Amino acid sequence: MSDTPFGFGLPPEEPDDGDEGKKKDQQSGGGQGPANPFGFGGLPGAGGLGGPGADNPFAAMFGSMNPTDLGAAFQQLGQMLSYEGGPVNWDMAKQIARQTVAQGAPDGTKDASVGPAERSAVQEAVRLADLWLDDATALPSGAGTAVAWSRAEWVEATLPAWKELVDPVAERVGNAMGDVLPEEMQAMAGPLIGMMRSMGGAMFGTQIGQAVGVLAGEVVGSSDIGLPLGPAGKAALLPANVERFGKDLGVPQEEVRLYIALREAAHQRLFAHVPWLRSHLFGAVDGYARGIKVDTAKLEDVVGQFDPQNPEQLQEALQQGMFQPEDTPEQKAALARLETALALVEGWVDAVVHAAAKPRLSSADALRETLRRRRASGGPAEQTFATLIGLELRPRRLRDASRLWASLTDARGVDGRDGLWAHPDMLPTATDLDDPDGFVHREQLDFSELDKMLGEAADKPDLKKRDQRDEGDGAE
Repeated sequence: MSDTPFGFGLPPEEPDDGDEGKKKDQQSGGGQGPANPFGFGGLPGAGGLGGPGADNPFAAMFGSMNPTDLGAAFQQLGQMLSYEGGPVNWDMAKQIARQTVAQGAPDGTKDASVGPAERSAVQEAVRLADLWLDDATALPSGAGTAVAWSRAEWVEATLPAWKELVDPVAERVGNAMGDVLPEEMQAMAGPLIGMMRSMGGAMFGTQIGQAVGVLAGEVVGSSDIGLPLGPAGKAALLPANVERFGKDLGVPQEEVRLYIALREAAHQRLFAHVPWLRSHLFGAVDGYARGIKVDTAKLEDVVGQFDPQNPEQLQEALQQGMFQPEDTPEQKAALARLETALALVEGWVDAVVHAAAKPRLSSADALRETLRRRRASGGPAEQTFATLIGLELRPRRLRDASRLWASLTDARGVDGRDGLWAHPDMLPTATDLDDPDGFVHREQLDFSELDKMLGEAADKPDLKKRDQRDEGDGAE
């Protein structure tokens, strides 16, 4: 995955023809972000930076291609230039993601259709997980169905959520590309601006598709990053990735699958029965996107000096952070909201799953710690999230949130703890995560007593007489 948040590199060519495809990719310089920002460095004959055709990618396209390669190049270029949709070419993103999945995970494992036995095992694990969770939370089951996905099926099912997450950021960057030209020039450069935005949509689509395709080889369910990426009410596990996750843990695969099913089912309960939570999380991302400030001075300088014979300068500008978001108050506030909300979601799931698994699974502590470390080390989910929308999530708050929820369970019981999800204003804040004991033992407003006081006041004789007098005055 490219280190540049919105790098323009194309992924490696899918080796449909086995070793020949791999050789072709190595020769072409394709893979992790070629120096050529338009992606032609990944085409046969184009070469890398300083190689044949680097100064003139279009000449390289025609220089040493056989008819098959030439046709593929024109098809790809046509897709870029003909795109007229939103800020991201999602058709291309899907295509690239599927292609990346087909190439296999970094450890060499390939994607494959899920068999009946694996589907049955997942369904049984989710059913048992939901049964165990009934004792650990007041929220009822949120999983109407349990499914087992291949990596390609995960890509298909989660792209709508990625679209909602990424489009706000891509929109801001796309608008900035058109706004850097003086107003009197924008009318004259209309076709050029349109082409730039079409190319930008394809470039975003390429990077996002590659990132999602890589992530598909790592995730074990639909809620690995604490966001509802899959369809509502559908608990989903990826059997191939679950097996890969538990391979070297020394824990029976049945226990690994069941523990991950507990986490997936707990997420489903939370998102199904806290209706405001999804919009709250996605709204924080959108708020962050609204706070993005593109470095227009640097962008203007690049556009003013842009040399079509030297497109590498645009890639260099990207690497220097031309589109890196600034530290604005809006972004800090949105990031704080999102970070705290995700910590509360993950902390609640961690506490509830531990309560359900500890008495029943001998490996509960080991699996809990493994997943915590995976989350805290900034694993693939966090890296992908940061790459796609520029947000550095800090799961270090997971342990603080988990301790807070566990303390709330001891102090107020399961119903009192889960009742805090009734409204966002009732949830702990970032300050409360710093002082969980203070929040747990803080006196709560007793609304039943307030209702009783209001009822008694309404029944007092002097109030009744005044009300009757007011009614009589109104009649006159």
